Amino acid sequence: MLQGSILQQLETSHRHSSRPIHFGVYYKNTLVALCHALEDHILTKDNGPLVITAFQQGKWYLQEASRYADIAQHSREIVIMAAADAGFAEHPTSQLANIDLVGLATDDPVAQEWHLIILAPDYTAMVICQELSEADYGSGGLPTSDLERKFYGLWTFEPELVQETAELAIAHIQGYDPELALQLSQQKQAIQPAISSPEDVATVVARVVDYLKTGQNNLSIPAAAHHKSLDRNLVSNEIQAFLRMAQLIDLADINNPMAATEVASIAETMGQLLDLPAWQIKRLRLAALLHRIDPLQKAESLIIPTNSTTGYQEEALSCPLACPLVPGAQVLRTMPRLRAVAQIITHQSEWWNGTGQPAGLAGDDIPLESRILSLVAEFQLLINQHKYSSKGGIEIFSQALDQCRKQQSTRFDPKLVDTLTLLVMGLQQGLDLPLMTTKVSSGLWLLDSRWDSHSKSNEKIEIYPT
Repeated sequence: MLQGSILQQLETSHRHSSRPIHFGVYYKNTLVALCHALEDHILTKDNGPLVITAFQQGKWYLQEASRYADIAQHSREIVIMAAADAGFAEHPTSQLANIDLVGLATDDPVAQEWHLIILAPDYTAMVICQELSEADYGSGGLPTSDLERKFYGLWTFEPELVQETAELAIAHIQGYDPELALQLSQQKQAIQPAISSPEDVATVVARVVDYLKTGQNNLSIPAAAHHKSLDRNLVSNEIQAFLRMAQLIDLADINNPMAATEVASIAETMGQLLDLPAWQIKRLRLAALLHRIDPLQKAESLIIPTNSTTGYQEEALSCPLACPLVPGAQVLRTMPRLRAVAQIITHQSEWWNGTGQPAGLAGDDIPLESRILSLVAEFQLLINQHKYSSKGGIEIFSQALDQCRKQQSTRFDPKLVDTLTLLVMGLQQGLDLPLMTTKVSSGLWLLDSRWDSHSKSNEKIEIYPT
């Protein structure tokens, strides 16, 4: 990272904190899709956000100047940082009253960065990246295609992180225009961002995923290998969008803010006790991380009842809809590679005795991962409630297990309750379940064909770090 850049200052401030930042590498086409999605979301609301951007060079701003004329109509203030060059200040958009230009010195490290910082009362988001140097590209050298340019950084919806980055950007502007920096500080103080509602986040995420898909469809690079790497970068960010949505939902729940992480850890251990294959445990973990995304509860299902006693049926995924569910694909199902995960989440509310929702499936007709998720989510919720009881300690595991046992053979699979009993015995004897914070910018997931409800091949798709 370039010394003195906004990205470097942000990384330094979190390097030894309890929540270090995990950066990734992004292709330019990915950043264009992300920024356009976040910018266009401003056009759908009238909440007057403060927008701070960095375009590297004035010529990149000129490509977006007309869009920013529209964005300015819905914004409180827009600040654009870029190395000054021909036409940067002369474009009509630059003359608007609520747009301020900051011409960066050519040796300013921020002139190598690409930022979009959005602060609104009910919506925060940012993309903050720095272009790789020629040395960073290694033996392959600089890319020949503009779309293959790479940037190092992150994107997020987290209000605290966005506010912190905005402060760093304003401090940098101070060196160029103290009066503007003071004005921005006052405007920032006037905006008190709150964590967005699940519905608002779902809207933003759906837009991000749509734009990333458009980016995939518009790739026009001749080399197949280059096309594939760009495509993987876009797909990885689609998954990240959903994970960030889940994180915000957890942060908004002051009573159970670690639900997704804890459920994922318990579910993964359950999968190991059941000796599930690695691909299925990974799929279960991802479903657990996303299990509280409320809009997904209405996702249409492709599951059909079977007479099998082996649990999850791969062949059922390609069969037509066989239960009267809410029509239309919901936000997670917009990504074909995650449709199997959407099914798991959808059917977590089924009951073993067939009285649950949404399809009234019973017994082993309910997907195995859905049965695990249902039991584990309830177990985690009960543990969280018992944390505040007078007894506490390891007894909370027994208390939660006893309440789950009362619903054995009615709501929960009795075989899975037995497995949970073994897990609780381990917890009582000192078993430690690692609670790993999801690193949404790293290559966590391996999506293989069994995740895709329409795939029959054995092709594996690796999600590389982004």
